[in-house]
Amino acid sequence: MDVVLLSRLQFAAATMFHFLFVPLTLGLSVMVAYMETRYVRTGDETYLAMTKFWGKLFLINFAVGIVTGITLEFQFGTNWSRYSAYVGDIFGSLLAIEATTSFFLESTLLGVWIFGWKKLSKKAHATVMWLVALAGTTSALWILLANGWMQHPVGYVIRDGRAELENFAAVAFNKFGILEFFHTVSGAYVLSAFFVMGVSAYHLLKKQHVEFFTRSFKIALVFGLASSIFVAAIGDTHGVHVTKVQPAKLAAMESHWGTTTRAPIHLFAIPDEKNERNIIEIGSIPGILSLLGYHDINAEVKGLRDFPKDERPPVMLTFISFRAMVGLGTLFILLTVYGWLRRNRLMESPNYLKIMLFAIPLPYIAIELGWVLAEVGRQPWIVYGLMRTSDAVSPVAGSQVLFSLIGFLVVYGLLGAIGFYLIAMNARKGPMPE
Repeated sequence: MDVVLLSRLQFAAATMFHFLFVPLTLGLSVMVAYMETRYVRTGDETYLAMTKFWGKLFLINFAVGIVTGITLEFQFGTNWSRYSAYVGDIFGSLLAIEATTSFFLESTLLGVWIFGWKKLSKKAHATVMWLVALAGTTSALWILLANGWMQHPVGYVIRDGRAELENFAAVAFNKFGILEFFHTVSGAYVLSAFFVMGVSAYHLLKKQHVEFFTRSFKIALVFGLASSIFVAAIGDTHGVHVTKVQPAKLAAMESHWGTTTRAPIHLFAIPDEKNERNIIEIGSIPGILSLLGYHDINAEVKGLRDFPKDERPPVMLTFISFRAMVGLGTLFILLTVYGWLRRNRLMESPNYLKIMLFAIPLPYIAIELGWVLAEVGRQPWIVYGLMRTSDAVSPVAGSQVLFSLIGFLVVYGLLGAIGFYLIAMNARKGPMPE
């Protein structure tokens, strides 16, 4: 049994499952804070009911996210001890900052919000929820800066056989990490908006609590429209930076094998990694890959054949993940633009409401594909250009990792089933009377 593959599968399973809950926490906290602020400003009891209904779903999601996230950091010691020993001075410091400032602050403030309904003024209580949202976003920032450093290591020096922090500012303002932060958080906002719109569509189709869920839908629609457009814009900027610092990933994203100017993209292709070519190429558009990667239609794009075979990412998985993510992102823009045009006639648009109901899983899929692209496209490096994944794994037996992997899948499967059941059950109930 290959301990490297098993360790990667275990970390991927834990991370991807945890990230089913993180985006909804990030986005729903902002929308709940906005709803409560509207209640404070207008005194409209509908906004109070919205705050409590969506806040309850937020709390269920947050609780499951916390449980599934704690185990992740332990894996750096159990499965990736050589990685931790080599770069722990940098990576560990960022995680420590996240835990001691943002995570504990978010958890404490959330407790104040839960138990402070009758102990705080309306304005103070709404402010607490904004602080919860801010703390959660700051937590994401530190974690994504840590991942951004793995994608593009800066601000370090090799001393005594390990990487040590030399310039904290360079790490904190690493462009890759900053772009990854905005890309991820805006994607989380899209997911949260589609979640609220989907649940609202369910109730509107049943013609129950119409005023309540029409308002909820419209708030999420504006949030989702702005976020989906921003995701596309920041994704373009992020892609240009990836071209600069991870050219092999760009080539794999488009299954681009030969170095050429006016590099094309193919509307449909099937990569053949063994023979270093595409089996099928349909709908080639010259110059578009050069334009996307360099904002210059005549730019030269390096092909996969010009990278050593042991430094190429898995092409098929990277290629499919990128195409599917972009396709779904485009769909989100179209759905929210159409929704904006129909925002005052939602009850007259049952087909659109049905689409939005069944679209709830799509942002989850898109955001997971984005992480597959980011992490698989970085291979074979765990820290790009500095440390290979095969050199980072702990010296343990493959059977041990297999046993823990099975345990993770069983426990996470149960947690996921319980978490999503509770969310779905409470979402179907709708707002409860006081």
